[in-house]
Amino acid sequence: MEKVKTLFDIIGPVMIGPSSSHTAGAVRIGLIAGNIFGEIPSKVRFRMYNSFAKTGKGHGTDRGLLGGILGMDVDNDSIKKAFDNAKKLGVDYEFEYLEDYNRHPNSADIILEHPDLPKMEISGISKGAGEVAITKINGYKFNINGDFDTLILIYKDKPGMVYRVTALLQGQNINIASMHCDRNAKGQEASMGICLDGVLPQYVIDELAKIDEVYLIRNIEMLKK
Repeated sequence: MEKVKTLFDIIGPVMIGPSSSHTAGAVRIGLIAGNIFGEIPSKVRFRMYNSFAKTGKGHGTDRGLLGGILGMDVDNDSIKKAFDNAKKLGVDYEFEYLEDYNRHPNSADIILEHPDLPKMEISGISKGAGEVAITKINGYKFNINGDFDTLILIYKDKPGMVYRVTALLQGQNINIASMHCDRNAKGQEASMGICLDGVLPQYVIDELAKIDEVYLIRNIEMLKK
């Protein structure tokens, strides 16, 4: 007799099931957000919007988001036990279910806290078939979908910063697939997201860390397919 498939079969390698957007997509949003934060948080709050909020419990969206934050990928069977695993790790979590039709139907904000790191808010959307995008980090616009290794910087806006970063990449013969910059005001904080065609050497990260008034550096590796 064929095994009856559960809602969580969607998170397997072949992402079958009733809603890849609500389960596999949620895992990927959480996984990228956790990598951007840089540590498993001590406290995390999820704001789930619209379709995510209405059907998220039945489709495992809540477990998917939390499992991703804990470092689980879409083929990890432990996502079913994400709540228990979070408690074992001492992660305090909570969920809010909201309606805001100015937001994407499948969207979430993730607020992450850790004693050794600044508080961070990351927003993401699930597009369907497991495809996702991180759309904001601390209010700055991004478009990180996990299809490329991605360099993320938050820094003080000043002349020459973009050149210094891209020159380092050129020196390592790394091609830029796409690039997005944002800022809240001239001379204030700014952000840079660079999708790369190659693997970023640690040397580049070390050199970027030497630049004055760079507040955040993250190298996000491409997601498994």
